[in-house]
Amino acid sequence: MIGISACLIGEAVRYDGGHKQQTQLKQLVDNGEAIAICPEVLGGLSVPREPSEMINGDGVSVWSGQSQVATQSGKDVTQAFKQGAQDALKILQQHDIDTVILKEGSPSCGSTEVYDGQFNGTKRQGVGVTTALFEQHGIRVYNEHNWHTTFHK
Repeated sequence: MIGISACLIGEAVRYDGGHKQQTQLKQLVDNGEAIAICPEVLGGLSVPREPSEMINGDGVSVWSGQSQVATQSGKDVTQAFKQGAQDALKILQQHDIDTVILKEGSPSCGSTEVYDGQFNGTKRQGVGVTTALFEQHGIRVYNEHNWHTTFHK
């Protein structure tokens, strides 16, 4: 059993109310081989919601208190992102899941890059808040671009 970002299996949970469904990933959930999680919704954020990006860092620096997650209008939503990550981790632990496929670029789920906090579409190297927490707990994190070449159930 693995975990997959809910937006990748077609659930309309993204900030814009949309999804990024990938048929192969949805089939894993439909076949009972995976469960869907959305840390942002678990953290209490609405759908749709204002876009959020990490300011001055990435998920690792959010957990160390050196940066925050903020909306485009400047509202600090760091606590919602952290709470959602913690709730998602509990779900994975309850299901004995140690591997996930998460949405790249997301302030929660990015595994190699995140948006740079300027809200202009520019990305930088880094991980999301949830990815950072998962990796601290030994969970292997893949994204929708690299899972099929490196993923082993």
